Amino acid sequence: MSEMAETPPANGWTRKLPLMLIAVVAVIGYFTLREYLSFQTLAENREALIAFRDSNYVATALVFILAYIAIVAFSLPGATPATLTGGFLFGVFPGSLFNVTAATIGAVAIFQAARWGFGEKLGERLEGSEGAVKKIKDGIDENQWSMLFVIRLVPVVPFFLANLIPSFLEVPLRRFVISTFLGIIPGAVVYTSVGSGLGDVIARGETPNLGVIAEPHILGPILGLAALALLPVILKAVRGKKDL
Repeated sequence: MSEMAETPPANGWTRKLPLMLIAVVAVIGYFTLREYLSFQTLAENREALIAFRDSNYVATALVFILAYIAIVAFSLPGATPATLTGGFLFGVFPGSLFNVTAATIGAVAIFQAARWGFGEKLGERLEGSEGAVKKIKDGIDENQWSMLFVIRLVPVVPFFLANLIPSFLEVPLRRFVISTFLGIIPGAVVYTSVGSGLGDVIARGETPNLGVIAEPHILGPILGLAALALLPVILKAVRGKKDL
């Protein structure tokens, strides 16, 4: 990632344009696309999608990745159905790779838009604050890698929030990209795997089990990774108490 990628555009309201565009498209998409970006749409068009993929594999992969990027970048409804579609069309691999790559690129778009629009100024204000707010920010700054991985690994943190929060905390772009790409892999593989078996699910007239990620044999390892990411924070806290 070059330094140019982190350089904000001109000052003034023009810096807010990307984030404003995302917000407008997100609102419009919420009311107009919910019925189309769904499992039902996938089920109804599965044969056409498979036929197009079989005759145009590369084009299908590119169109899918671009569509997934747009869904994430504009916070449109349908991220989960898109992940399932990746598994349905391309299998666990390369479906997982396509899903993770597209989600990461889309996340970077929101991250950069938020930073250009508000994040830089808010970060400066937080840095110049005093008291509890400053202590919280300093605590996050000292453990950025751990916190970034935790908010990606723990399923309860909404994806769009995990994109916005780092933009307000002066997280370097390279660190955001790496933690996003690696941190979303476990969840993406789970849902892509569910998607790879959708053919049988659709044939039985059923709906996919999206709660599978909360099952102990899946959630346990993910929470274990989150605990591992927090280990440096815990060790720092323990050492700090010993020093006292």
